[in-house]
Amino acid sequence: MFSLYTLSVDLMNSSIWRWKPLSIFLFGLSLIAAMIVHSFIPAAAVVRPPAQEIRGVWLTTNDTDILIDQPKLHNAIDELAELNFNTLYPVAWNGGYALFDSGIAQRAGIQHFVRRGIQGYDILAELTTEAHAKGMSVIPWFEFGFMAPATSELATLHSDWLTQKRTGSRMDTSREGGDMVWLNPFKPEVQQFITHLLLELVSRYDVDGVQFDDHFILPAEFGYDSYTRALYKAETDRDAPSDPHNPHWVKWRADKLTAFVKTLNADLKARRRDVVFSVAPNPYDFAYKGQLQDWLTWVRQGVVDELIVQIYRNNLSAFRQHLYSPSFREAQRTIPTAAGILTGLRNSPVPINLIEAKAVSARSSGAGMAFFFYESLWEDAPEPADARRASFRHLFATPMQRWDYRAGAFEG
Repeated sequence: MFSLYTLSVDLMNSSIWRWKPLSIFLFGLSLIAAMIVHSFIPAAAVVRPPAQEIRGVWLTTNDTDILIDQPKLHNAIDELAELNFNTLYPVAWNGGYALFDSGIAQRAGIQHFVRRGIQGYDILAELTTEAHAKGMSVIPWFEFGFMAPATSELATLHSDWLTQKRTGSRMDTSREGGDMVWLNPFKPEVQQFITHLLLELVSRYDVDGVQFDDHFILPAEFGYDSYTRALYKAETDRDAPSDPHNPHWVKWRADKLTAFVKTLNADLKARRRDVVFSVAPNPYDFAYKGQLQDWLTWVRQGVVDELIVQIYRNNLSAFRQHLYSPSFREAQRTIPTAAGILTGLRNSPVPINLIEAKAVSARSSGAGMAFFFYESLWEDAPEPADARRASFRHLFATPMQRWDYRAGAFEG
């Protein structure tokens, strides 16, 4: 490599050094020229960061036999590693129950949850150890967020934690899986419970982060409980509007949720500075107006380390529109960003050619990808399992690092 030191030594050792005035002049001229040339070499030409991409998959309670049966769990991890996936999102909070050995959940009266595999192992510890040995990151997924089944121990033992609609009903019948209720994300008791649950997990397990999705929200129809209405009145001198989509009422509640996310992130970072705070929301317009989840503000305030937008659209054109939406592109310039891609549900399989086209579109936009969910990658599908595996083998032909959220800008 060219260096100014080499230039000076060569000149000093040359025969022309005998003519000192001329030599000094030539040396000075060369030195200036070298400095000018060196100053115009662009940094990008000197150091180029390696290509990086999120290649994730969610492991759900639909995969119960995989998570709780050690040979099946090991086989799944081996297979995903062989296909060059690099991130696992195993469910850790679902149905009002912690799916790890949680003292916080037990002290809240939640006793009935899966803590061990059928061979007696700690599921999250086993999964994390095996995945790390294969070079994959593990980010446990708190799937239900503030939502819980109406009949769960969480809902029945802590009914004072719940919020309600303007009609007084606590039930959300729009969700699959039966009647659901919502914890009030503005109540200190609820915030404390969620915070302690996460701190417990990142303290006890060698995981790489935690993730919330489109249930770490409050549907706009909720928030009419006496606590929230009184708080709104005290802070704004207004009564809660009868219209749940009133812009001021939406923003006030969304801002309250944002404030909690900011505090939660700070608490997690204080416990473990390197933990990834991942969020997997719906596209922004619906997330904010319908679910009070102002994730774009979370990104702007620096409290999200990784974003995976669930673009579960059934046609490629709609999928691509969301990839290039202003909110998605803005996030992409700031933090590692990926598209959530639906690989199928039990009664709604997705053809592999559509999955592949979406993945290629995500990559072309500079985004990573995460697939929902493991079992539908190649099972319960319209094509043979081997054919679908071959498609992922082609898509992920070579290994790839995850994006490091600490590395700087990520514009695609």
